[in-house]
Amino acid sequence: MTDATETIRREMQARINAQRSEREALEAKHGQVWDTAEMQRNFSVIGFGAPLIVVTRKADNAKGSLYFQHNPRFYWGFQAH
Repeated sequence: MTDATETIRREMQARINAQRSEREALEAKHGQVWDTAEMQRNFSVIGFGAPLIVVTRKADNAKGSLYFQHNPRFYWGFQAH
C-alpha cells in the first residue's frame, strides 16, 4: 500500500527532531505540551505516523491528532478532526 503522506511526514519528522526542544521551549512555541504519561492520561491512542499521532481526547471523546518529537518525547498541537 502506498502512503501519499510519507514523504511530507518524513520531512516534518526530520525538521522537528533536528530542532528538538525542552518542554519550556515547546510550551512557549505551541502552548499545551504533554509528556508520555500526561498524554496517556488525557488521550487514547488510535495510531501514528511520525511525527503525528491520532488520538481520542478522553475528556470529550474528540478525535484528533498531536505532533510529537522523539527525544525528549513530548506531544503538542492537538487538532480535532
